[in-house]
Formats: sequence, C-alpha cells, structure tokens
Amino acid sequence: MPTRVLLLGFGAIGRQLTGLLQPEVSSGRWALQAVVRDVAAHQSRGSLGVELHGSDGWGELVREADLVVECAGVSAARDLGPDVIAVGRDLVLTSVGALAYPDTRAKLLQGPGRLHVTPGAIGGFDLLGAAGEADGLDAVRIRTRKMAASLVQPWMAVDEADALRALQPGDEAVTVFSGGPADAIAKFPGNVNVAVALAWATRGRGDSATALERSLERVQVELVADPDAELSSHDIEASGPAGRFQMRFESAPSTENPRTSGLTAISLAHTLRRVAKSAPV
Repeated sequence: MPTRVLLLGFGAIGRQLTGLLQPEVSSGRWALQAVVRDVAAHQSRGSLGVELHGSDGWGELVREADLVVECAGVSAARDLGPDVIAVGRDLVLTSVGALAYPDTRAKLLQGPGRLHVTPGAIGGFDLLGAAGEADGLDAVRIRTRKMAASLVQPWMAVDEADALRALQPGDEAVTVFSGGPADAIAKFPGNVNVAVALAWATRGRGDSATALERSLERVQVELVADPDAELSSHDIEASGPAGRFQMRFESAPSTENPRTSGLTAISLAHTLRRVAKSAPV
C-alpha cells in the first residue's frame, strides 16, 4: 500500500513539489492528494496526477493520511496545522512563520502529532543547530534582499507602495524592515519564513516552545528592497563562544511562480523524504 501524502494547498510550491516527487509517485510508493479551495480552477491548470479535494471534509482526509504537508501560506498554516497535530498526524511545515505566533506555536508543538520544520531557501542548519545546542551563539542576524515589487504589502500607504514599485535598476536599495522575526512575519508573511526557520534551527536545547521563544527574541531581521536584485539573497551572520559564522544564499525563482523561491520546494522534498523514512506509516 502506498504512503498517503496529503498536501494542504496546491499552488506554486505544491506543484513544484509534485514534480520533484515523481520518482516516488511513478513507482507507486507514494500517493499524493491535495486540499484546495477551488478544485475546478486547479483542474483547469492540470492536476499533475494529484487527487484534488475541496476543503469540505478535509479533516477526514487528514485522519486517513500517513503524512500531511502544509504548503499554503502562514494564514493557512495557523488555521489548519494545529488540527493536524491534534489528531496525531505528522505535519511537515513549509510556512514556518506560523511559529512566530505564540498561540499557534503552542498548539503545533504540544502533540500528539510530530512537527517537522523545513529550512526553506537557506541552509547551514547542521552547524548552527550544533552551536545553538552548545549555548555557543549570542547573536544571530539575517539580511534578506528581494526585488522591490515583491515586497509591496496591502497594509502599506499608497505612497510607500508606489515608491517601491518605482525603484529602477541603479537606484539605492531601501530597507523596508528591521527588527525581530515575529514582527517581520506579521508584516511580510510571504517573505521572511526563513527568519523564523533560522530561529528554530538555533533555538538550542530544552522545551521547544520556550527555547524557540528565546531564539525569536535573539534573531535580528533586515529586509531590503533591492532594485538590482535578480535573485533573492539571504546573508546570515552568527557569533558567540562557538565562533563567528557567515553564510550567503542566493536562490533562483520557482518555475511555477517567480515570486517564490525555487529552493523552498526542493528543501520541502528533501525534508519529506527524510520524514517518510521515520514516520509510523
């Protein structure tokens, strides 16, 4: 019997993920299903062999699944993720920014289901995680640069949004946010999941919820609108008793949506394969 993998969402990330998982699907080892808001709209784009379901009765689909993968955004992760955990299913979380909200964080970490966090468009978590567990980090910072137009948000004043859209190559880059991951994810939910993932990776030992709360206070985030940016980039700096570390990641856009990093689905596929080997299916 194939491993039943349920996707919550089937947008750019879900569609790219489906392509990456074709070896498992074509061999019959895995069967993919997806919960979407509008089945007809997704079918018109092509289901890619994924069995599509509307949101009605999604809870039963979760209970029947062996693994559940969230790839629908921070809001959906907050609404649906806790219910997956509550019925004892493993949840692979893509929209890691959901962990920045205390109420959601508590529900996602309380079990009985297990939470698996994807690193997204950045890496180096083996080294940073080890340093964090050894209390070897005092400061952690991430600076993310993206194309200016991709950072326009509905809450922005008209003149602020227009100024970002008007930036042209050669213009000076503009820092649109500086602060902690929780505030960053509230203002830019689709752009700084990596900052919360970094806090998760460097949280250290102890109760996960408490450790993550401390780590979210330590990590500093800078989000820059760069009119010369062709690729999204993430610069990480970490320092403490374990040493000083600098890492830079530049990710190509998704083939499904240029506003989404292609590395997100790649990272998700890697995480899902690792989780599937240890899951009680």
